[in-house]
Amino acid sequence: MLGLNGTPFQPATLQLTGIPGMQTGQAWIALIFCFLYFISIAGNLSILALVIREPPLHQPMYYFLSMLSLNDLGVSLSTLPTVLATFCFNYRHVGFDACLVQMFFIHTFSFMESGILLAMSFDRFVAICDPLRYSTVLTNSRILAMGLGILTKSFTTLFPFPFLVKRLPFCKGNVLHHSYCLHPDLMKVACGDIHVNNIYGLFVVIFTYGVDSIFILLSYALILRAVLAIASQEQRLKALNTCISHICAVLAFYVPIIAVSMIHRFWKSAPAVVHVMMSNVYLFVPPMLNPIIYSVKTKEIRKGILKVFHKSQP
Repeated sequence: MLGLNGTPFQPATLQLTGIPGMQTGQAWIALIFCFLYFISIAGNLSILALVIREPPLHQPMYYFLSMLSLNDLGVSLSTLPTVLATFCFNYRHVGFDACLVQMFFIHTFSFMESGILLAMSFDRFVAICDPLRYSTVLTNSRILAMGLGILTKSFTTLFPFPFLVKRLPFCKGNVLHHSYCLHPDLMKVACGDIHVNNIYGLFVVIFTYGVDSIFILLSYALILRAVLAIASQEQRLKALNTCISHICAVLAFYVPIIAVSMIHRFWKSAPAVVHVMMSNVYLFVPPMLNPIIYSVKTKEIRKGILKVFHKSQP
């Protein structure tokens, strides 16, 4: 469908949706989302502050953890404006261009998280398989280069998406199925040829989630082989314990992605609320869980938190 000037028709605004079937409980849903945002933002800011101010945490493992916390803040802040507007103020409209910007940042931060988890698995691999060279392999300059590489890869692969969407006409309405903008959601209301969008989207998913997950599994296969070669059972358990936090973070990130993919592939007749809830889990749970996981399972982080509390007491 073309506009009067021959350009693809695009609505001035798009309408966001809350959670289907739960219109009567909007106040409780708003409270839950506010709680999730508070835990996520406060937790990740606390991790960043601890790593910055505590010298014992100036190590490669905690630099990567800082990247993860910074990225989780980006995920939370990308969805926050429209989610709070939808559930707290019942304002469900977002400008078309603003929607494209939000879509870009949500997907960029999500793909960056996968890259950061891969970098953290490499950190654990070097720490366990080649501990004598740990400080020489993971220097500050290399950690910075890895971080910039993850940012560049995610930015460049996601940069075409807003332009691929912008070229499409929208003739199937302007109602989205979430309280934020996602590329698959926009494809449902677009008309015209969306094959390029779908093919490129599949390429990006395989190039990021697919490749990253394979290398994470490979890293842990090598780590497990090195751990099993350790004679002392106590030392084996100690080595594995340093990986528990990262394994939990990987599971918190990839399990919802796999669940969403399985539902879309094998349960296409699932109620709309199932698709919406799984997308919410995918976007909201990892940023909330990661600071909790590392605070509970990492001794140095716990020490830093206790140290702050003791200083704050008169």
